[in-house]
Amino acid sequence: MLIRRNTVLREERPLSYCIANGIKIYYEVSGEGLPFVMVHANPFDHNLWMYQISHFSSTFRVIAIDIRGYGRSDKPTSEFTLKDMGDDVLSVCRQEGVSEAILGGVSVGSGIAMLLGLDHPEMFKALVLVGGSSGGGERIQERIRGYTERLETYHKKHIEQLVAPGFPETKLGGYLLRMFLERNPWLSGRSIAQIFRARAGTDLVSHLPSMRVPTLVINGEYDMSLASGRRTANLIPGAIHMVLPGTGHACCIEDPAGFDELVIDFLTTNGLMPRLKK
Repeated sequence: MLIRRNTVLREERPLSYCIANGIKIYYEVSGEGLPFVMVHANPFDHNLWMYQISHFSSTFRVIAIDIRGYGRSDKPTSEFTLKDMGDDVLSVCRQEGVSEAILGGVSVGSGIAMLLGLDHPEMFKALVLVGGSSGGGERIQERIRGYTERLETYHKKHIEQLVAPGFPETKLGGYLLRMFLERNPWLSGRSIAQIFRARAGTDLVSHLPSMRVPTLVINGEYDMSLASGRRTANLIPGAIHMVLPGTGHACCIEDPAGFDELVIDFLTTNGLMPRLKK
């Protein structure tokens, strides 16, 4: 007897792009509710937020962006600024009809988030800054030389510096970091160098006391930006600074459950965490 089974094909969502400053920016949207915009770090892509996209899309409309230079976004090699990168994020928000949102950023993404929070306090209801350095950071010239002269080997070295000691040797750590390293063919060392130059060219320290957006700064225990993140939190009125034990700069993938708990507590305190759907 022939048994016929009904097959349901999942409708594939077309890839989402926004043209900003002549640059094509890729992003993904998941879930419904108040927008939660997520901006990743060097040297990752939007999948740095993979756990948070899965978790928070149950209660928020998560918009995860590939910044210029990474993922499916364009890889410009001419000079640009951190403000240009912030305009990329704003263009995505405009295209998606976002008038208010929570904004999260890691490393250079946190610099972009700080800049947007200062310039558009009416739009962003809360900032989640991971790393949270308000200046250009250390090793900028080393990073530029590494990515322009030996991209593949330097990318591996860099990415391993951004997690806690021993994490790359764990099964989970090895899997996650290999996932990003396998995307080397997508990368342009010259474009990544411009991102570091853009971040180094913007120092927000003197502006932070005027920040009016509720802010959470998260650092990993082994984060090279720990001192910078603490300084940022001290300069922003009412900001909260939390340290996630046993993690490094990329703490959102190293301990996603612990990381998400810190974010949920912060959003709940500020009246931005909706009740979970049953």
